[in-house]
Amino acid sequence: MSFVGNIQRDIRFAKGLGRLLKRIKPIDLDSPDLVCDDWEEAVDKYPDHVAIEDDRRSLTYRELDAMANRFGHWAQSRRLKRGDTIALVMLNRAEYIAAWLGFAKVGVGTALINTNLTGHALAHCLSISNASQVVTDEDCWKRVEEARPLVGRNMMLWVMGLHDEDEADERRGLDKPVRGGSSVRPARSVRSGLTNRDTALYIYTSGTTGMPKAAKITHARARTYMRAFAGATKATEKDVTFNVLPLYHSTGGLVGVGPALLSGGRLVLRKRFSASSFWSDVRTSGATLFVYIGELCRYLTNCPEHPDERSHKLRLAFGNGLRPDVWTDFQKRFAVPDILEFYGSTEGNVSVFNFDGKAGAIGRVPAFLKKQINFRLVRFDIDTEEPARGSDGLCQLVKPGEVGEAIGMIGDDTRHAFSGYADKASSDKKILRDVFVRGDKWFRTGDLMKQDSEGYVYFIDRIGDTFRWKGENVSTAEVEQRLADGPGVKEVVAYGVPVPGHDGKAGMVALVIDGRFSAKAFAAWVDQELPTFARPAFVRLIKSADTTGTFKYRKVDLVAEGFDPDKVGDALYVKGGNNGYAKLSETARAAILTGEYRL
Repeated sequence: MSFVGNIQRDIRFAKGLGRLLKRIKPIDLDSPDLVCDDWEEAVDKYPDHVAIEDDRRSLTYRELDAMANRFGHWAQSRRLKRGDTIALVMLNRAEYIAAWLGFAKVGVGTALINTNLTGHALAHCLSISNASQVVTDEDCWKRVEEARPLVGRNMMLWVMGLHDEDEADERRGLDKPVRGGSSVRPARSVRSGLTNRDTALYIYTSGTTGMPKAAKITHARARTYMRAFAGATKATEKDVTFNVLPLYHSTGGLVGVGPALLSGGRLVLRKRFSASSFWSDVRTSGATLFVYIGELCRYLTNCPEHPDERSHKLRLAFGNGLRPDVWTDFQKRFAVPDILEFYGSTEGNVSVFNFDGKAGAIGRVPAFLKKQINFRLVRFDIDTEEPARGSDGLCQLVKPGEVGEAIGMIGDDTRHAFSGYADKASSDKKILRDVFVRGDKWFRTGDLMKQDSEGYVYFIDRIGDTFRWKGENVSTAEVEQRLADGPGVKEVVAYGVPVPGHDGKAGMVALVIDGRFSAKAFAAWVDQELPTFARPAFVRLIKSADTTGTFKYRKVDLVAEGFDPDKVGDALYVKGGNNGYAKLSETARAAILTGEYRL
């Protein structure tokens, strides 16, 4: 790049970061101005603008605020008070956003539950939320009902769209109680004493220790997500944001909401992603922005040509996980003028942004802005899975091109705050101490990255046993726990394997079986115990499982051998077929590698 080109690039980056920092500057940890106050400010400024269009209807800012107020008053009628939590299990719809905003208005937190979860995993998330009330909809209530006996305490179940309110003593229809409530804003005095340090939401994230963990999203953090992207995307009241990502994740629920609802723009929600209707919806809605995860972009790129795929008004796609092998094809084929890729974890304090549109980079930390961005890469020991330390006991920064773990300094201000998890022990595990000086504390992202000489940052992999598949984190510990009692299973080792043409890693299990392996019975157990995204795509039958000196399964060789019959002398199966799993032939493997067979 020429000298002039470098200057123009740096100016563009500085302007993008400046917009972002300007929007989050008003956030003070001790301020009583909460995320619901940001929303009410937008309502007062744009009362008659359309705020949300979902699969059912459109609502103005005034109407959506009235709905939120009714949810808040309903929570009060249930005698919920400041600091209490309500669990929300619902597909994308206007009521989803209205509910958690309304609960925030009366000081009640909301646990946003993954709608793909079932059984023990769902019960676990409901349990650690400490919620006494669950708000759900007609699509999700049955799986909540099935998981409720596993929670270990009484939980009242409230259902939007339930027509027969007498099906169970502890389940109630919610439409009438909410509609019958006051549309007047709850008095600010109701949440008096709360500050930005208090918890607004719980968003669940899978870790290496097993079940999902509840990340505490303070009001400061929720505001930062929403405000940062309102600034980063240059959103205005004329923009229309298209959002098909689940609202229970931070990308769909905060990143993809802020640019619209804090700027007077319109948010177009869909229950689920549909490849067949995506471009038609984008065109007819007049969308100018859309929020993505990388797998969504890959899926669209692999789809047949659609007549509307270039007939749109999009000016920007923003999100995370867009891999280098998809980026250029996606942008060129669908004529998307600009892409804003970012990196950030739900619970962490590390964020980087790619304002330049450099294909494949998750962000950039230019040398001249290094002090303004809370991001460092430290050398990492693959064997111990810990940051490497020098002779002085301190960590060392990597050199350009060298892989290291990304960390962020923990401090008592908005940009450096780490709220952690509902479980203190889980929070402590994410803190790295005595990093560059004695006594300092840094947040461990658990992600390996590298940075080039121009400051561009590239994602390499997750540390440990958690991998991503279909946009979700999959914990191998949870998979092993759930499948250990499967029919004929003596031992189970779970891991992820890369598959050409797919983002993340596909799940695979190596099984030690007692007797004859029944693919049909095992598949039925898998479907019963695990959500769709966590179900193993491949099964390998082994005679015994190698363990380390501390009795942890040795997975390195299993991962390296993958599902290649030339490297694996054992029987291999792939998800599919009449029995749920079918023997993996050379022909089937070749079809997977070429993309003819999609997992």
